Amino acid sequence: MEEKMGIGRFGGSLKVANVQALAEKLSLEIPDRYVRPERKKDIFAGDDEIYGESIPAIDFGKLFDSEYSEEEAAKLHSACEGWGFFQLVNHGVPEDVISKLREDVEEFFKLPLEEREKVAQLPGQIEGYGQVFVQSEEQKLDWADMLALATLPPSIKQFRFWPTNPPSFRENLERYADEVKSVADGILKMISKNLGLGVDKLYDMFKGGIQIFRFNYYPPCPTPEKVLGLSSHSDAVGLTILLQINELQGLQIRRNGGWLPVKVLPGAFIVNIGDIIEILCNGKYKSIEHRAIVNNEKARLSVAGFHELNFGDVVGPIPEIVKGDKLHYKSLEFEEYTKQIFSSKLEAKSILDLMKLDE
Repeated sequence: MEEKMGIGRFGGSLKVANVQALAEKLSLEIPDRYVRPERKKDIFAGDDEIYGESIPAIDFGKLFDSEYSEEEAAKLHSACEGWGFFQLVNHGVPEDVISKLREDVEEFFKLPLEEREKVAQLPGQIEGYGQVFVQSEEQKLDWADMLALATLPPSIKQFRFWPTNPPSFRENLERYADEVKSVADGILKMISKNLGLGVDKLYDMFKGGIQIFRFNYYPPCPTPEKVLGLSSHSDAVGLTILLQINELQGLQIRRNGGWLPVKVLPGAFIVNIGDIIEILCNGKYKSIEHRAIVNNEKARLSVAGFHELNFGDVVGPIPEIVKGDKLHYKSLEFEEYTKQIFSSKLEAKSILDLMKLDE
């Protein structure tokens, strides 16, 4: 019965080779399934050193300081409307909570493969250690392994997939998850206010919602220019809060027809608007395609915290936002929306394309 309670029941991913183990054996040639022809056509939007453009930074503390709140909320609105991404500084998550999680994640991915596979995904499940969104034997693969765990609400936790090695993993993840949830709640309140819904509308919609963490491990690759660590996509969730586990950069966002590298500020989270918020606000804020590239010498690690609605909710434009405007998206029960996510491969804004009404 345990499997019936978690998010895993909405879909699974085909089992494929472990990339970390593959990378340890390779010299130069990589298997064809990882070679991405689209990398030859890459157009780069440059970076802030060349073009003077980088994703906005929002001070979380100032959002809730009466002296600065109005000005910082305006910056947040501009970031959500014009970028869909922002860096969050002064977020208030204690450094010891972050550092302990970092240590556990790094230790987990240093374990022997047989130890990591003690929490491997089961057939038809998406939680655990393995891959996501692999739907066919012909599909091109990402140069990465991952561990996915649902942390909220408590009733959907499946501890069989939570590592017991390192022994502190569970305790440290739960502490981190609680802190990140508080940050997400604060951001949702200010986004709600900026959208003219009042401070509590989005918070109330998401407060009992699902939280999932995906731990990403991108091994070094002898030909990094041929592969993708994570395929281009927009997040099908409401809000994503990303933590870089080590110092290696690799996140890129779609910007001005090209790919803009994200240079993470020390101690910052990267936050992005997901498809659900784009739908809820009828397109006033947009989710943005992003991807990850890899390095030829070092592994890159990150952890993404996804925040969603809950079972029984409806994904659809909020009537108070639509008012007399044209309706751009249909409404779908959250369970059906989630099934659509996990039955698709990771590709561009494919879920939003399914939700869009004919113009």
